[in-house]
Amino acid sequence: MKLASLLSLPALAVSLASPAALAQVYRCESDTGVPIYQGSPSGKNCRQLDMAPLTTIPAPKLPAGAAAKPAAPSAGQQGAARPAAGATGPADFPRVDPGTQRARDGERRSILETELAREEGRLDSLRREYNNGEPERLGSERNYQKYLDRVERLKEDIARSEANIASLRRELAAIRE
Repeated sequence: MKLASLLSLPALAVSLASPAALAQVYRCESDTGVPIYQGSPSGKNCRQLDMAPLTTIPAPKLPAGAAAKPAAPSAGQQGAARPAAGATGPADFPRVDPGTQRARDGERRSILETELAREEGRLDSLRREYNNGEPERLGSERNYQKYLDRVERLKEDIARSEANIASLRRELAAIRE
């Protein structure tokens, strides 16, 4: 009797060491026909689900002496520690030489100027079509409500275009010379 219990001890240890390997999921139906997912086949129309094993990837190890960075405080946290005003970034932080930065700023400026010209042209065409609040009725607008809807859309498009122009001008003003 003792020999049989000693022989089953390794099998018991293996089964306790990996409970996830033995876990099963069953899909059953409730009395109303709603699917229920559970760990035992107790219920109506239960069937075992064949689920793929989970893949886990261990986190990368930090180099010796490196400490994990603390999480950034959320917007709602009060009194969170902030870096000192004179604090600098890490030594290996990528730096851009001034010539490259000037080239990038010049490219950005030309893109913004192109966008500004395009948006100003769009605004001019919208204003011409709007005709000071009295655009010409189209043939498809026999229903007066369709005409009013188009006039409202034109007002919204003009306001949006004006806001876009203001935003592009702010962006242009923010670029360093």
